[in-house]
Amino acid sequence: MVVTPPSELTPSPRKRGGAGGLAGRLGLALLLVVIIAVGAWGLGALNRKPVVQPKADFPVPFQLVEPGTDVPDAAGQVPQAAPSNGQPNGVDPMEEWTRKVSDKTDIPKRALRAYALADLMMRSQAPACRISWATLAGVGRIESHHGYINGAKLGDDGRTTLPIIGIPLDGRPGVKAINDTDGGRLDGDTTWDRAVGPMQFIPSTWVKYAQRANGDGTPPDPQNIDDAALATARYLCSDARDMGSSEGWWAAVWQYNNSTEYGQNVFSGADAYARASTTI
Repeated sequence: MVVTPPSELTPSPRKRGGAGGLAGRLGLALLLVVIIAVGAWGLGALNRKPVVQPKADFPVPFQLVEPGTDVPDAAGQVPQAAPSNGQPNGVDPMEEWTRKVSDKTDIPKRALRAYALADLMMRSQAPACRISWATLAGVGRIESHHGYINGAKLGDDGRTTLPIIGIPLDGRPGVKAINDTDGGRLDGDTTWDRAVGPMQFIPSTWVKYAQRANGDGTPPDPQNIDDAALATARYLCSDARDMGSSEGWWAAVWQYNNSTEYGQNVFSGADAYARASTTI
């Protein structure tokens, strides 16, 4: 790093008289001190490690698609995870796919795996729905940036390191009023409901569609990305929807949030993720 002393530090011509001479000498001394200090800082800067900038977000162009006229691009098919005894070559197809897609997008691997597992589970629960992991990722991107909002992160177990809880649904302008339905058990609010978890479920909706993704017998947790992604898929696929059709896709997303702009945001993310996944 090259340090150039600011030009304004150059001393002005010394005035006649004793006071002017003293001021000039003091100014020169101050200049020398500043030059030494700046030079020392510059040498120190040369020895500092460069700041590593965080990875830039995956570009998602906003698409002003007309509702009901199109669906996001088809996503690459998710491979089945390796059986518990592993693969002969030691490579888990699911892990390999997750790593490659995550590298091409801004989707953290732990969140991406949850979306992919929900996709696989819905193939057996509701094969006619044709829901895609990319649409689940499109929802997760808007709702909580895949569980990484407001300082939260996803742990290895899929739980958020900090609870993700939305604003009270108290009827303020632009907000629907929903009185408490869970006694504050999920959202900590005994007056109003609040959306909870990385996929932002209202407690009453969560109770209806939640399912424990790993099947370990414990209650489903809205702060767990695996459970939340599966509940989202079940909710979107309700009423026998076909999300492979434009009518079914938009009806499902509007049920999640009845806003055209919201639907376009989810569409934009799902489409961009799907296109990226087909090039790995």
